[in-house]
Amino acid sequence: MIVTKDSITPTEVTLTISMDAEDEEPFLNRSYRRVASRVRIPGFRPGKAPRSVIENHLGREALVHEALEFMIPESLDKVLKDEDIQAFMEPRLEVIDMAPVSFKAVVPLEPIVDLGEFHSIHLEMEKVEVTEEQVNHVLEDLRFESAPWEPMDRPVAFGDLVTLNVVGIINGEQSIDDQGMDFVPKEDNDLPLPGFSAQLEGMTEGQSKEFTLNVPDDYPHTEYAGKECHFTVEALAVKEKILPDLDDEFAKGVRDGFETLAALSEHIRGRLTEEAEAAATRRLEQSSLEEVKKLAKIDASELVYQRELDIMYEERERSLRNQRMDMDLYLSYIGQTEEQLREQMKPQAEDRLNTILLLRKLADVESIKIDEEDVEAEISTLISSTGGESEASTSASMRQALSTENAKESIRTSLTNRKIMARLLEIVQGEASASPALPESDQESDQETNQETDQESGPEESTPTQEEKK
Repeated sequence: MIVTKDSITPTEVTLTISMDAEDEEPFLNRSYRRVASRVRIPGFRPGKAPRSVIENHLGREALVHEALEFMIPESLDKVLKDEDIQAFMEPRLEVIDMAPVSFKAVVPLEPIVDLGEFHSIHLEMEKVEVTEEQVNHVLEDLRFESAPWEPMDRPVAFGDLVTLNVVGIINGEQSIDDQGMDFVPKEDNDLPLPGFSAQLEGMTEGQSKEFTLNVPDDYPHTEYAGKECHFTVEALAVKEKILPDLDDEFAKGVRDGFETLAALSEHIRGRLTEEAEAAATRRLEQSSLEEVKKLAKIDASELVYQRELDIMYEERERSLRNQRMDMDLYLSYIGQTEEQLREQMKPQAEDRLNTILLLRKLADVESIKIDEEDVEAEISTLISSTGGESEASTSASMRQALSTENAKESIRTSLTNRKIMARLLEIVQGEASASPALPESDQESDQETNQETDQESGPEESTPTQEEKK
């Protein structure tokens, strides 16, 4: 093979690889054996026709086309090994000629990430305070949830549960037909159209009413946007929540039960405090990452960013399929072409990839690693937290599902990111020394400290996993 390095940068190498007849021969023999089993040649049993007969019958080019599937990747792998080139991901390939075969490979290399003086970042955690008003708001929500709907012989008011027959006509076409629907009119409820709830206020059971509302210009069904909808509404029933008194008796009936209202209030306060602290931690994590991004310099092949955009686009397609919608229908719905949607997604893809690269670099610089024992412990925790241990069959099936290589890699990524973020929060809050600047003996001590960091601290992995480098 003749290998030419057409272009070399710190993050990308472009190779042109030209095969000669001797290079091609083993691949063509394999191609012949595959083709011979499928082709019917008069006078020969399937798979028994000599290669010369197959070539005369189909032409050499057919064997070459068949061989490309394995000829190019195997030849490229050999070249990369011989040239000591480590590809970060699958190269971009282009066939240049077929006789003899020559092809071009653009090979992305490991991105270069310089974190800068990230140990100089100093941020503080927000102070968390839970007010009496917040506790009372939760109590009122619990009070409302526990109250039954009772029939009322009075006009409709906001907050009631109203059973309706609703018909909506737009441009002579019946666009809405809901019979016996339950609806809670509220001032801030803009469904099915803004102003609908206000029209129901004051209606009585058995009353019918007609009214017209304007369809907003940004209405999802664009064919109706900006038009008028004529409604015919019949109120079938009116119900109201009868709220219980907030007392000790009420507290005893809430979920697992509390002896007193004071005990319930204290439980709510504790839960709100935990949620507020978790939210403050997530905000500090995000702020810390943003500060690191400001200092960091990232140099990566454009192919790496293109692959991340492809991954995001594929994720969108899968999400749509789960909603029983294909991409073509979705694009027509939002009024965009595939190219326009990809262009719109590009900044998000770049930011997501940059975040992944920064996290990988932080893990390397701070010597953060997750071993197999950590992964197995997390699997056991996940099974236990979902109640899987209560039934042996459920536990076994969950463990089997979580023990695949893909599942384990996802868990490993999640645990790694937790430890990275926990370490980063220590750094920005001045609770950790800058390990790269320490003497070697102190670095070893600091590394041991990092490895002992509680794996349950920090967020669940919030960034999609980048493909492993090949």
